[in-house]
Amino acid sequence: MTSHEATPPALPTPAAAARITSRDVARAAGVSQAAVSLVLGDKWRGRVSAAKAEAVRTAARELGYRPNLAARSLRMGRTRTALLVVPALTTEFFARVYTGAARIAADRGFGVVLYPSPEGIGPARDPFDSAAATLDGVIASSMAAEALSALRDAGLPLVMLDSDPDDTRATATVNLDIADGARQLATHLTDLGHRRITHLAADIDSWTFALRGHAVTEALAAVPGTLLRRQPSALGVDAGLRAAHTALTAPGPRPTALLCDDDIIAAGACKAVRRLGLRVPEDISVAGFDDLALSVAVEPELTTVRLPAEEFGEAGMRALMAVLDGGRPAPATLPVTLVARGSTAPPPAGAHNTARPGGQ
Repeated sequence: MTSHEATPPALPTPAAAARITSRDVARAAGVSQAAVSLVLGDKWRGRVSAAKAEAVRTAARELGYRPNLAARSLRMGRTRTALLVVPALTTEFFARVYTGAARIAADRGFGVVLYPSPEGIGPARDPFDSAAATLDGVIASSMAAEALSALRDAGLPLVMLDSDPDDTRATATVNLDIADGARQLATHLTDLGHRRITHLAADIDSWTFALRGHAVTEALAAVPGTLLRRQPSALGVDAGLRAAHTALTAPGPRPTALLCDDDIIAAGACKAVRRLGLRVPEDISVAGFDDLALSVAVEPELTTVRLPAEEFGEAGMRALMAVLDGGRPAPATLPVTLVARGSTAPPPAGAHNTARPGGQ
């Protein structure tokens, strides 16, 4: 009798090891495969507990599970791709919006294509030969709905971010409470004692910047003795510098505070103050908007309004997913927060503060 050595079992190939299934996820999370399907399809609410839903998502991430998107797409008639249109990649704000949107999309097995419109807030061309055949929906940030006519004409669901909630051309809208942020800044300055305030207003024809201007005007009109002036500025450090220089050297009593529509404008305003031989905030207070990384890179650090960019992107993608599931989400508004830092302080006392730089 011939003896044979036992043949060891074959090790799984890398391809076999990579084929993680929904059954594996269910086993790791301690739930049924049906629960895995509900959670990863974002249809678990009211049917699976929040704790179990989180366990499924954690197990899926740790195991590296990826659903069979090709099969699911054929079954559902979807490309499982969303387009995120932004006016321009000029600040990290839109990168953070994308991060939030992509996070929610990944939980649903969707991909996100980022498309910075080359025309800024003007008309965005269809970046595909046929958007309807390539995409399931569009999310557009800080743009007018009419700027997306080429994409909207494709009949795709359109979720607008930072846009007029009364515009019926959008399938759904998600906003930040921009008006409240502007009011908070204006109130912060008047509470410090400022009564001569110049608004360095973004020279862009869009709903969001018009809303800031209206909110600032209304807030300051409610404070007796307040003088509000407005100086337009493009979005840029050099543009902010020029606008602030004009505001600080114009005829009449100079402002004691510059309220800026954007942190980038505010950074330029701080440079203008120093170049005129004045100090921030001892002579002139400067406030921004957005709470970009730049706001803590300047000295003194900027008082500003913090916008929850990632949560904004998440909310926009959730709204699009709800539309694709047949829902009609109500307009949503996310709160914003005033962040008071070293660039604002009470105005200096004394008649000298009314003069333009150089005592002219």
